[in-house]
Amino acid sequence: MTISLSENLLVALVSLGLVPWIIWTVRRGLRSGMLPIGRTHVRRDERPQAFNMLLWVYALVALLAAYIAFDLAFAGEP
Repeated sequence: MTISLSENLLVALVSLGLVPWIIWTVRRGLRSGMLPIGRTHVRRDERPQAFNMLLWVYALVALLAAYIAFDLAFAGEP
């Protein structure tokens, strides 16, 4: 099964589109003191360790999404 270049670019654009959304969510969460997780929130004043861990998870996901977008957009076909 072969994957066309347009499919790679489509997935790269979707992945790259997630990065600003994640950054916006983190900035809003840092301002308000709560980060969303599912349908609930983790509050910084109630659970600071869980808040920090969730913040690291959001950062890791943003980096992975950016890496996937870069890899798919600029990787040549073998």
